[in-house]
Amino acid sequence: MKRFMRVLLVILLAATGVTLASPAEAAPYCGLRWGSLQQYSAATSIGSITGVRAGQHTCYDRLVIDVAGKIDGYEVQYYPKRTTSKTEFAHLQINVDAAMIDPAGNSTFGTDNNFVLTGFSKYRTFRAVSGGGLLKNSIISLDVRARLPFRVFTLDGPGSGSRLVVDVAHRW
Repeated sequence: MKRFMRVLLVILLAATGVTLASPAEAAPYCGLRWGSLQQYSAATSIGSITGVRAGQHTCYDRLVIDVAGKIDGYEVQYYPKRTTSKTEFAHLQINVDAAMIDPAGNSTFGTDNNFVLTGFSKYRTFRAVSGGGLLKNSIISLDVRARLPFRVFTLDGPGSGSRLVVDVAHRW
């Protein structure tokens, strides 16, 4: 009986022009074709971090790292999950080849070369962002609700500055 119903369904769908796709053929979420493996650029950057901000989009949450100067060197990858008292998060670590202090030792962003962003209670993916840096590189920790696909890219501007962008999808 099940086989008969399935054959009948296929015939009816074919007659109306509808086709069934296997899970492997199904369209990706929001058309995103990202993965969850390490992404990096081994180029050397010259600059310092001047800001870190986050935003929400229809299909993903976005983290933007503003740099005074050119940013080329970065590494972004998942590390073992972090656990708070109530919840376990996936941990995306962002190593940026850009400083959070200038050559004189003054912070270019954050307090004492460290920062914490708050206000993610209404975000679908992001849970927490924090980081710290030295004279040559910075590490930014991005906690997300699960190991989800992400992409990383750089943008020039504004002016002589640049931005490192990390987008994390809301789901697979």
